[in-house]
Amino acid sequence: MSRVYRFVLKHADGVRSASRKKSPADRGAARQLDRKLHQTIRKITSDFDGRWHFNTSIAAIMELVNALYAADEQITSGAIPAEQVASTLRTIVLLTAPFAPYVAAELWEALGYKSVLLREPWPKFDPELAKEEELEIPVQINGKIRSHIVIAIGTADEKVRELALADEKIKAAIEGKQIVRVIIVPNKLVNIVVR
Repeated sequence: MSRVYRFVLKHADGVRSASRKKSPADRGAARQLDRKLHQTIRKITSDFDGRWHFNTSIAAIMELVNALYAADEQITSGAIPAEQVASTLRTIVLLTAPFAPYVAAELWEALGYKSVLLREPWPKFDPELAKEEELEIPVQINGKIRSHIVIAIGTADEKVRELALADEKIKAAIEGKQIVRVIIVPNKLVNIVVR
């Protein structure tokens, strides 16, 4: 909570002066931050929907806060639009309200909102914005992880095979060995069987 508190107060002045309309971000850090925000909303909404898994909800908020701190330089420089930052901070305060209502209410006021925090509607997530575009999968040699590669979701098996075999660590590990088989579990892993 102290990290959320410090981050929100650090950017509160910029949020108060920013437009309340959110402009769509489609590139780089802005897109990643938007994706993480919608994934967090989806996760916490799911956890509250009959499951009541508070620990995983708090962990999701911590991941979002880590993403905010990682993007702090882009936020400060203006690479991420101020209205997107305003919307993100507004949402993070709404998401923390069930866990720390008094701190969230103080942050709500610091952001310049006059309404009662607990009367605000729960944020909605956009499934399209929450979707991952790339993922990191492990590459194994004879069942032992030797490297990881980043692929676009849904990449064809042949392209995944090429990427795995082109990885420098994998090349070094299979040098002089015969490839018996390459097993690909789509979007999960690559296992290269060698002799």
